Amino acid sequence: MGQNLQTRAIRTDHIGSLLRPPSLIDAFRQFARNELRPDFFEAAQDDAIRAVVARQEAHGIPFVTDGEYRRLNWQVSFSEVSGWDLWEISWKGFVKNPGNISPNEKPNTKGEDAVVSFRTPATARLKLKSSFPLKELKFLKSVAKAPAKITLMGPDRVCQMCDIEGSRAVYAGADAFLADVVSIQRQMVDELVVHGCDYVQIDEPSYTGYVDAPTLERMKAKGEDPLKSLRRAIEADNAVIAGVRDRAITGLHICRGNRASMWHREGKYDAIAEALFGGLKYDRLLLEYDTARAGGFEPLRFVPKGVIAVLGLITTKTGEIETVDALKRRIDDAAKYIPLDQIALSPQCGFASGIAGNMLSEDAQWRKLDVMRETARQVWG
Repeated sequence: MGQNLQTRAIRTDHIGSLLRPPSLIDAFRQFARNELRPDFFEAAQDDAIRAVVARQEAHGIPFVTDGEYRRLNWQVSFSEVSGWDLWEISWKGFVKNPGNISPNEKPNTKGEDAVVSFRTPATARLKLKSSFPLKELKFLKSVAKAPAKITLMGPDRVCQMCDIEGSRAVYAGADAFLADVVSIQRQMVDELVVHGCDYVQIDEPSYTGYVDAPTLERMKAKGEDPLKSLRRAIEADNAVIAGVRDRAITGLHICRGNRASMWHREGKYDAIAEALFGGLKYDRLLLEYDTARAGGFEPLRFVPKGVIAVLGLITTKTGEIETVDALKRRIDDAAKYIPLDQIALSPQCGFASGIAGNMLSEDAQWRKLDVMRETARQVWG
């Protein structure tokens, strides 16, 4: 694993995305309406990234991101791939509905499942045109003093977002489509590490689909074997980082949805924990644990020795600030099932999985990260 960096010393983490400043959101809006030149748009992104990197460093974040400030949403890491175009739909949706909430949705409730509403077929064999994450990394490295972290949408999430039946003219089935996704993502990850990425994180909210009753029903209705698909997903995620595990820290993040302070899946880890936690070959597992939807800490007993369970105890869905004492109590509870030395602390997900962000203020965001840092100081020194 990524032992060239002291994985165990990293007791705090954040998932990647941070609230965008209003000026950056406005720049996205103008660009989407063809009212802003591409070079001016990129300059606005650059300025915002410089500021947010400096802010992270000032708050003691050990691995900084660019806040995902170049992305319309967290999935854009896979956007520079021909043959599967989810992005034109995303841009049109942003222009029509910048808040990314439909009329029948509201924050802090269960929202619509994007895997269902935005499923898109492949129109040709997938081919990497250029690496969007590599562009992000190069600028991030040029402005950051702290080590750099880059996030990528996981291969199983890409597969779940693909209309496999509608792709039959190109791909015989999900296995063939996923094989090309893995090949492309492995290339992107390899390039990131070659160019100095210190920490690669794969975002796989797809895994909670394997414990979510409505999702399982849809899988079975299509003739899928959920257990077989779960095993295939684990193999895919391991393959993506197989070439870099001795050269960078690797993390995999699991949540239940985070768009505009909503969630779209429910279910505890228990049913998949042994296969999932035991099967993944990552340094760090970043796990949503901010509500009862995630269940108890008992599944942590399946996290292998040497792997860090990064507990997402801090919610990004509301502006209520957690207390150090409450977080310490929850860490103590978790330590009944996994050694304290294998635990770290983070928010449950990003603060802005989409450009509109979650329903909290920028001040609350930074206060939450400060509470995270202080809690870690008191627990681990």
